[in-house]
Amino acid sequence: MNDSIAVIELTPTGLRFLDQTRLPGEEVMVATADHRDVLEAIRALRLRGAPLIGITAAYGVTLAARAWCAAHSAPADTAAALTRTQDFLAYLHDVCESFAATRPTAVNLFWALDRMRCLLARPLAPEALTPEALAPESFTPEAFTAALEAEAHAIHDDDAQRCAAIGRHGAALLPRGAGVITHCNSGALATGGEGTAFAVLLEAHRQGRGIHVFADETRPLLQGARLTMWELRRHDIPSTLITDGTAAMLMRAGRVAAAITGADRIAANGDTANKIGTYALAVAARHHGIPFYIAAPLSTVDNRIPTGADIPIEERDPAEITMLAGRRIAPEGVHVYAPAFDVTPAELIAGFVTERGILAPPYGETLAAALS
Repeated sequence: MNDSIAVIELTPTGLRFLDQTRLPGEEVMVATADHRDVLEAIRALRLRGAPLIGITAAYGVTLAARAWCAAHSAPADTAAALTRTQDFLAYLHDVCESFAATRPTAVNLFWALDRMRCLLARPLAPEALTPEALAPESFTPEAFTAALEAEAHAIHDDDAQRCAAIGRHGAALLPRGAGVITHCNSGALATGGEGTAFAVLLEAHRQGRGIHVFADETRPLLQGARLTMWELRRHDIPSTLITDGTAAMLMRAGRVAAAITGADRIAANGDTANKIGTYALAVAARHHGIPFYIAAPLSTVDNRIPTGADIPIEERDPAEITMLAGRRIAPEGVHVYAPAFDVTPAELIAGFVTERGILAPPYGETLAAALS
């Protein structure tokens, strides 16, 4: 089976991406040159997964810069050119704010946007934009746009390299012939490479370790059933789909030797936010003496947040729980609590698989050292 997965690509004319809401039934590539379509794609989970959201936002900012330059031709007058650059920078600042408002929990989004903002930061102050400063062509909107595009590609390439390293470091954690359980989706559909936790599973499979993956369906949007199983089948990895509530029973039966998931934000002390249901999986793993690992790039660590209590938790549309495949499955008017994520305390995590290796407790120290 062909296991290559094309998820997102910036072209000279726009952005092409795989609409994940159409999987597994249809593989539909969407093409757009409008950054507002990219904003909608992130909100609607057409593109999702913490690292991929950051990459997508970077490409979306690039689209906005391209469109602005196409709509505002360069004047010959120096003073007008100064005003044009100021207007461009102000517009791009607003665009970055729009992307930052799409998903509050995944820190990779803000990490990527910070990298894009850094390219615009030096001349943001009006007093810095003088005719003398504008003399070099590096201070035109077109030059800024080229720099933003290069940075967006760099963010994408950087994440692909991190994914590959995570896979290499983590594969040895999985015993030969082991049953391994995962939650949500952490593969190519969530990252710029082959995944985080999924990259570990994939590398173990390629090494012939004979693992069998149990994938939680991951309610309410079934990312495990729709997306992880789709990726597992493309790579011919032996796997079984289970309901979220089946995990503890499998552990009790001795059919699971390890659990591994991705992450959307990691606090400085190691508390970790991931898709709702991850905490319950970690609790079950601890009860049954099974190691529970988090695989994530260090860009997912937010050392500005001391503990998981400070991680903002996104709440989703109640319809994601009351409706399924367009059909109502709960009575009209019911009260709904729909957090998209939960927080797993650091003490339940056996280790973090990062691009720099496996980090062990105490996480306040080892995460800080890895970041430095």
